[in-house]
Amino acid sequence: MTQFFVETSWLLPVYGLIGALLSLPWSTGLVRRTGPRPAVYLNIVMTLLAFGHGLMAFRGIWNQGSRELLFTWFDFADLHLTLAFDISVLNLGALELITGMSLLAQVFALGYMEKDWALARFYGLMGFFEAAMSGIVLSGSLFVSYSLLEMLTLSTYLLVGFWYAQPLVVTAARDAFLTKRIGDVLLLMGVVALASLAGSLNFNDLYEWVKVEGLPPAMDTLLGLALIAGPIGKCAQFPLHLWLDEAMEGPNPASILRNSVVVTCGAYVLIRLQPIIVLSPVALGTLVAIGTVTAVGASLVALAQTDLKRTFSYSTSAYLGLVFIAVGTEWPGVALILLLTHAVAKALIFMSVGSIITTTNCQNLTELGGLGRKMPATAMAYATGALAMVGVMPLGCFWGLRMGVDFLSRDYPLLAAVFVVVNGLTALNLTRVFRLVFLGNPQPKTRRAPEVPWQMAVPMVTLSVVNLLMPLMMGKLLILPPWRYINMPLAALILASGWVGVAVGVKVPLYKSLTRSLNRPLRIAQDLLAYDFYTERLYAKTVVAAVSTLARLSSWFDQYVVDGLVNGVGLASLFGGEGLKYSASGQSQLYLLTIITGVGLLGIFMTWTLW
Repeated sequence: MTQFFVETSWLLPVYGLIGALLSLPWSTGLVRRTGPRPAVYLNIVMTLLAFGHGLMAFRGIWNQGSRELLFTWFDFADLHLTLAFDISVLNLGALELITGMSLLAQVFALGYMEKDWALARFYGLMGFFEAAMSGIVLSGSLFVSYSLLEMLTLSTYLLVGFWYAQPLVVTAARDAFLTKRIGDVLLLMGVVALASLAGSLNFNDLYEWVKVEGLPPAMDTLLGLALIAGPIGKCAQFPLHLWLDEAMEGPNPASILRNSVVVTCGAYVLIRLQPIIVLSPVALGTLVAIGTVTAVGASLVALAQTDLKRTFSYSTSAYLGLVFIAVGTEWPGVALILLLTHAVAKALIFMSVGSIITTTNCQNLTELGGLGRKMPATAMAYATGALAMVGVMPLGCFWGLRMGVDFLSRDYPLLAAVFVVVNGLTALNLTRVFRLVFLGNPQPKTRRAPEVPWQMAVPMVTLSVVNLLMPLMMGKLLILPPWRYINMPLAALILASGWVGVAVGVKVPLYKSLTRSLNRPLRIAQDLLAYDFYTERLYAKTVVAAVSTLARLSSWFDQYVVDGLVNGVGLASLFGGEGLKYSASGQSQLYLLTIITGVGLLGIFMTWTLW
């Protein structure tokens, strides 16, 4: 029976797609009498089936070893395209993470979006979302991965723009879609180039081709830069990082997935491409540079945000920056552990954020306070997720951060320092938010703040338990290193950086982080971080201005040159026809004279030209 689940595991992405299709009668309004709840339950059941099927396949593949499934769907001349699926412990484990998070997020949405009129449409989009992510982690082909990344971009656009009646939401969805499309277009160039150079887009074939390829350095560089462009956009890395901040306009249950497993899918594709990217030292250096800038910059920007969701969206970009550093320095194992542990911890934090927003109808940190006594379950969930994120031994992210510092300290001590600094800044930010939201005196919007209903509480408690048990689960999966290989001084450094961040977060006066200081240098620094180093304004003055200028020039050229030429030809034909109609006398000798004259003039012109 277990063998059957393994052999049919390539169908796991279909469960989410079936849920999305089954939701159509309710999401399109064809069925109204029952309300949207049947569509909700259908999607939850399909996700539960996908999780159970994946779990059985994971147990079956544990002792069998990985396998590759190939289905040829296009074979013409020298072009051979196949649907390839890699069934392995790693891929099925990543799929279980996706389906498990999707299941918890969908149950959480039952309470968060209980009164939303478009509930069926939301769950249909969530099923579409889940199908794309599940297909990406199982894909054994770069062609299939790219197609599913495009599907993921479309899903992001539809979910961010879910409340499309709000102008700000429409703008956020458009910006998120266009920003990710920049990376997708560049990635497509790399995919087409690889198809031409290697003759196949299956990852296993590409890994064999890499061993014997002999491309010029310039080609290696261009190919590597094109391949990393897609993950840069998907993982919200500088300079394509602004979309994740704006995407927080969407519903919070979608933000739970977006900040945990969606960005993980982009980084997962990057890890699969890492054996090809190593051909270009320039591409590896670019990964390290982008990851460093994003990790440190996003951690600093998060400290100046007053929006509850946006401060953690920047934290997501920062941790994905650490993943980029790990891939750029050729430590994919560190990247995988960081992705796993960050996803579980960040999902729990966003669940607690959703509970706060549901109860208070507010996500402005300056208007929150005193919720710790009124919402103890939410406070405990937030604290658990925060501890799991900042490298508190033995919780999840500690192991990825420790491995990163340990491995990088030998050859790249400055990059190891980046891990330590990001951990400290993240701890400072998490402590700052905890004090503002859960401690202090109640504010007008938090005086009546009951705990959330069971539909939201159960996923939070479940994920809290998962975060606490994460070290045991990682040990069971043989991910954690033996204790004798742990560098205790560096492990203590990671722990110390987290506690220093907590101590600073406890001691710093909060009014300085919420109001503009009268001290001019401090005020300038506050504005610089609050506005994300003025990146958006810089884009408006450079890229947007250049595109607008080119658009105006193109419009002028089209209107006055192209249209003028076409209209001139039309007018000449019109006037010529109007003038010649008076010469139509009906006498054949006149027509013959006209023809002879025309032919004679044409002959004289040709003779003169040749002479």
